[in-house]
Amino acid sequence: MSQLTQVELQNLRHLIGSHDTAYQKMQAYAQQCSDPQMKAYFEKSAQDAQQTKQQLMGFLK
Repeated sequence: MSQLTQVELQNLRHLIGSHDTAYQKMQAYAQQCSDPQMKAYFEKSAQDAQQTKQQLMGFLK
């Protein structure tokens, strides 16, 4: 795999941080929800954000 440029690395770090923030927020929203459908939506969104973060981190290897 080719090396990342400094700009690409910065962008990747930003995206990883954004997905981590989204994960944390969705988890918090899910915990506060009383509606089962909304709770499931936030939990799924949190899971998706976590999965995307992991995929992005794979580019750092």
